Amino acid sequence: MTDDRARVILNGKSAQIPEVREAIKALRKAGANLEVRVTWEAGDALRFCAEASREGVSRLIAGGGDGTVNELVNGLMQLDRAERPALGVLPLGSANDFANGAGIPLEPRLALALALEASPRWADVVCLGGQYYLNMASCGFGAEVTSSTPKAMKRMLGGGAYSLMGALQAWRYQPYQGRLSWPEGESDAPLFLLAIGNGCQAGGGQRLAPSAKLDDGLLEVLIVRDFESLSGLRQALDELAALPACGDYVNYFQTTRLRFDSDAELPLTLDGEPFEWKHFEAEVLPGELALLLPAKCPLMSLAPGC
Repeated sequence: MTDDRARVILNGKSAQIPEVREAIKALRKAGANLEVRVTWEAGDALRFCAEASREGVSRLIAGGGDGTVNELVNGLMQLDRAERPALGVLPLGSANDFANGAGIPLEPRLALALALEASPRWADVVCLGGQYYLNMASCGFGAEVTSSTPKAMKRMLGGGAYSLMGALQAWRYQPYQGRLSWPEGESDAPLFLLAIGNGCQAGGGQRLAPSAKLDDGLLEVLIVRDFESLSGLRQALDELAALPACGDYVNYFQTTRLRFDSDAELPLTLDGEPFEWKHFEAEVLPGELALLLPAKCPLMSLAPGC
């Protein structure tokens, strides 16, 4: 365990979880310099990031779901790069897509121990529409499913709630019109789903970007074009199962920048946070955040210390 000063930023809904409190007490007893702050209202995470930087905290740990991680990423990106504490994750959400994709333990004591012991490793961040994210932007049908799944259902079913809500909504789905452009190409085919990945999964375990790495300076882009028949749906599902290969309905590629333009708003979720935009541009920003990850993290192409 390092001697670094560490601070957990806990989502207020998770502050009273017995396993979390017990894990923090046990690690403090073992000698960890571990502090806690609890979010209460909008803006707390941004304020806590600035506060941690001013006070010399070297390890900041996001205690909550993917939305909490996203809040801290946006808070850290408001600081100068040299002033940003390294970011760890204590996964306490219903989906925990980033933590699962990165191989971070879900058990609180193990996750906290990792965040206290791991060597910081530089990772990319994506900027989209003035917002930052670490894991995934899902757009179109996938975003509608994520944003409309009731929180009570998420708690009961975990990631399976997304699949259930998707099945219930599929009968009234409408395709999304717009133009996608990137340095190597463009597309104006009607969209069913668009995913822009830095991490590999979203929507409660759906691996939409299986080739993703957090340190390669590239976006993983998944385009699922609209289908007009049951046979087309079945083929699209088969092609999704064969990722990263492309097909008639599925296109998967890497790029550094992607733009979307439309006359109608496209629903998006950035690490679980909902938005709607007619126009946006996503750009990868290489090596912007130091992350506290497992030594054999599947989302890192470089070994620790490289």
